[in-house]
Amino acid sequence: MDTACLNYCLTETESQQFEQDGFFIIENALPSELVENLISVVDYLLLQHRENNGIGVHETVNMLDFVGKDEIFLELLDWPKTFPKVWGILGWNIQLYHSHMIITPPGSASEKSQKRRLGWHQDSGRLNIELQGDPRPRVSLKVAFFLSDTSEPECGNFSIVPGSHQSNELKMPENSVSNPENALAVCVPPGTAVFFDRRLWHSASPNYSNITRKVLFYGYSYRWLRPRDNMTVEHLINQCDPIRQQLLGASTGGMGYTSPQERDVPLKPWLREHLGVEAVAP
Repeated sequence: MDTACLNYCLTETESQQFEQDGFFIIENALPSELVENLISVVDYLLLQHRENNGIGVHETVNMLDFVGKDEIFLELLDWPKTFPKVWGILGWNIQLYHSHMIITPPGSASEKSQKRRLGWHQDSGRLNIELQGDPRPRVSLKVAFFLSDTSEPECGNFSIVPGSHQSNELKMPENSVSNPENALAVCVPPGTAVFFDRRLWHSASPNYSNITRKVLFYGYSYRWLRPRDNMTVEHLINQCDPIRQQLLGASTGGMGYTSPQERDVPLKPWLREHLGVEAVAP
């Protein structure tokens, strides 16, 4: 793994913001050249996906399990400016358990006139029903890489309620169309990475700009959690270094997920070597 990542470890300010607000933002996480290359691949995959599934050009697409569809997506898996912050929050027993890209074309004027509440939710499906506690355990987080410009409102912005990860319930206005009073539209330029706790109440929002909104979501979790999508990455495993193999689900067996030895989690000895024993979670 590129030792340049050691220059971008989780800061105390980022850690405090993540604990308090449930998210933080890293601008200029991706260079413009990489953003352009990613967009080229995304556009090609999007065209195929629309044709294969009969999805119109004006419809929003949520494409699951995209990481295995092109080698370029492996670069973001352990990207130096973002991955250290993932292990800084979750520790070393981690994996990529979910990936999806959301493509939101511009909406029409008639859609804009139809006021409606956003689709507020927490991630991870049944975890929010079957796990006990209030708040429930974190378990996972996502890094959203923004490829298009959403620096202004009404661009299909990622919308959040800061601090809402601290509660299992989200209080809504009495009417059926308004959003929570403290809801926030995240306005960021291309190349930005947004980290957020899976428990953070969030939503997509309509796109009324003239730009198609493109975002890549990488979901990281503890290795004992079953993947949320098919993780069709076996064809890439052999070309990956040991840490990437760990992130893509490699293990010595079932016990290697719940009671891992160091050969199951090469990230652990790597962190110990480069950061010291005291920097590695038990």
